[in-house]
This record gives sequence, structure tokens and C-alpha cells, in this order.
Amino acid sequence: MNSANLNGTWIPVKQEMGGSVLPNAFFANQKLIISDTAYTVIAESIDKGIVKYSGNKMDIYSKEGVNAGKHFTAIYKFENEELTVCYNLAGDSYPETFETKGKPLFFLSVFKK
Repeated sequence: MNSANLNGTWIPVKQEMGGSVLPNAFFANQKLIISDTAYTVIAESIDKGIVKYSGNKMDIYSKEGVNAGKHFTAIYKFENEELTVCYNLAGDSYPETFETKGKPLFFLSVFKK
């Protein structure tokens, strides 16, 4: 997939963590902005960094904000105008599926532009 397709401002429409669906109020004001390999997450705070793509995998390196210095691993898919990302917040392996049940550090977010 061409990562240029991911450029733009993404708004979360669904999120879950560890198998639990998060209420819409939790992410109502969040945004993900992707510009090639740079990203900005606007949530309770602002987090900025670099994302590297390899196939359907992402390596996310936070440079500024509450997660500065952290490395997150993720898998993603882009279909039907939705970007689905499953993150492993431990950063020690890539998720194998878009499933968070029984995995407390797995976070799934579905975005639309």
C-alpha cells in the first residue's frame, strides 16, 4: 500500500482496548494527522513523532509529548475509506490480528478522514 494514501487528518470512529469498546466521549476530540512519515496525535495532550511503514506494519517513534522516547508497534489496513490500526503499546511485538480481547496493552482505533 502507498503510505501517501494515509496522509491527512483522521478522526476516530471506534476504539477499543484490551477487548473493551471505549465510549465515544473518550475519543470525541481526538485527531490523527499523518504527513508522510510524520504524525501528530491530538488527544488529552499532543504527541508527535515518526512512523515507519513496512508492508502492513508500522513502527511508531514518539519524539514529543507524553510518549516521547517510546516505540509502539502496530499493524494497519486501509479499506472502505477507513484506516484501522491495532497498536501494541508494549512495543515488543506486532499484533497478528485486529483483535484486542485478552491483550490489555493492545489498542485498536478505526479512523475516517
